[in-house]
Amino acid sequence: MAGNSFGTLFRVTTFGESHGKALGAVIDGCPPGLTLNEAYIQEELDKRRPGKGKGETPRKERDRVEILSGVFEGLTTGTPIALIIYNEDPQSSAYESLREVFRPGHADFTYYMKYGIRDHRGGGRASGRETVARVAAGAVAKRLLEEYGIEVHAYTINLGGIEAKERDLNFVYQNRLFAPDPEAYEKMLQKIEETVKEGDTLGGIVEILAKNVPVGLGEPVFDKLSADLAKAIFSVGAVKGFEMGAGFKVAYLKGSQNNDPITKKGFTKNDAGGTLGGISSGQDLIIRVAVKPIPSHRLPQKTINLHKEEVEIQISGRHDLSAIPRIVPVLSAMTRIVLADHLLRQLALLAFRNRLSFPCFFED
Repeated sequence: MAGNSFGTLFRVTTFGESHGKALGAVIDGCPPGLTLNEAYIQEELDKRRPGKGKGETPRKERDRVEILSGVFEGLTTGTPIALIIYNEDPQSSAYESLREVFRPGHADFTYYMKYGIRDHRGGGRASGRETVARVAAGAVAKRLLEEYGIEVHAYTINLGGIEAKERDLNFVYQNRLFAPDPEAYEKMLQKIEETVKEGDTLGGIVEILAKNVPVGLGEPVFDKLSADLAKAIFSVGAVKGFEMGAGFKVAYLKGSQNNDPITKKGFTKNDAGGTLGGISSGQDLIIRVAVKPIPSHRLPQKTINLHKEEVEIQISGRHDLSAIPRIVPVLSAMTRIVLADHLLRQLALLAFRNRLSFPCFFED
């Protein structure tokens, strides 16, 4: 079936299930000559790796990546890059009692109705575990963006109603919640402690900041940069909301308030969030993402089974208290994949506009 690939020139296909043998990604379209190794990719995967703190699943996965193809002597070759991460600690028996039950808030019901079969072990392909492949692919995109000085940062600005007031990017990488505000971080930790005791789960908001994005990324109609970013972000299972710049606040503004004035030195504000007409303006991209609470909490839930019988379940097993913080590197990865794709598309356009000639090895 379709729907497992994303991108045009920088194209990513992921495979694997939560409790399958392995997960992975194939990246087609990465240019040749970029330095790349497993340690570089691993650095990004370690940000997403489970079991690092209170409220995170105790599932022990090292998430060790192997490069199967597309890299020779430390350089990308221009051919497909295949990456694989083996599952090491699935414990599928914990899901046996859920074999014939549709868990509320999960994709169990819709997957079964669509395909007539589903992998009940941890949600199969619909599991958040699938995102490990996205992070691996996003690391390759990150390496490409580095060549052009483009940076992507993502951080938690709300967890369970606790809001971050500051935006300290240095602090983001010094705490396990990727919070940009030290005071909010401490309150978030307290909120986690309280919610663990309640047996419930939490949602939150992640902000994404892309810096040094050049003017001109994005197509004018259906492949707008903003549209592709929204599609990429919404493809992550726990996402329920997306906005750029002023976002939903624009509904309460007048045109005279919403427009970003332009001077010879640039824009004076950024309510547009870095795009105009779906094309990057050269300003920072600013995105905010609403993340729903993990549906596998420990409180009783009403549902039905395959026999259409109403039942009450109480989910046990190993689950995160919130998709945050582990979704943060996933959202960074998806943003980088979109930017890498549109960067290559714009470079192709610029090459045509400048009529660059093809290199010739032989003498006339």
